Amino acid sequence: MIAEPAYTLESLSEMLAGKNEVESLRTLAELFPGQVVFSTSLGYEDQVITDLIAKNNIPIRIFTLDTGRLFNETYSVWQKTNNHYGIKIETYFPKQEAVESMVTEKGPFSFYESVENRKECCGIRKVEPLNRALAGNKIWITGIRAEQSNNRQSMPRLEWDAGHNLFKFHPLMDWTLEQVTTYVKVNHVPYNPLHDRGFVSIGCGPCTRAIREGEDFRAGRWWWEDNSKKECGLHSK
Repeated sequence: MIAEPAYTLESLSEMLAGKNEVESLRTLAELFPGQVVFSTSLGYEDQVITDLIAKNNIPIRIFTLDTGRLFNETYSVWQKTNNHYGIKIETYFPKQEAVESMVTEKGPFSFYESVENRKECCGIRKVEPLNRALAGNKIWITGIRAEQSNNRQSMPRLEWDAGHNLFKFHPLMDWTLEQVTTYVKVNHVPYNPLHDRGFVSIGCGPCTRAIREGEDFRAGRWWWEDNSKKECGLHSK
């Protein structure tokens, strides 16, 4: 029996060095067949990556997390994306019992009351479904960009996620927002119309607002909280 090759962060990074986004995604798909997944929230960046994967027929599974609190516009672009590329984005829902228990006990807007409550909601609606989606895979593709927040500016394109026991690859890490929006326009990529109304980072409806001129990229997420708490747990170290 031939042993499966063991890749280190260093060796895998070297293999991706000098490769563009499509080449990198294709290389990872070839090295880890059937074990590369891309999580999309259907925002600008994720739509670019979906376009790269679908147009180039790269065998990477695409999934999304349906929290049950998404904007109607998000569902609309989701359907348009499936139709445009002829794909089926896999869907992961939160566990019914956990949502029912939380909402029964604390009401539908408990996340406004404390950071702990908000993190509990994110944990039930996003983190637990994500863990199921990532289980058994080797590579997790994300749409993270460095300029999105201070927490992300020091992140490399490829990193080891010890919590999920896999590599995370951020193909658009060095892209600017202008590069992303230009790609979407030039390539006629379906996108969420909320972006045209000042929504830069789009999550659940009750927890997302448009940002004002001069505000930080993540200011529209959980705007009632301190800026240092702008992550939901999906990309925690």
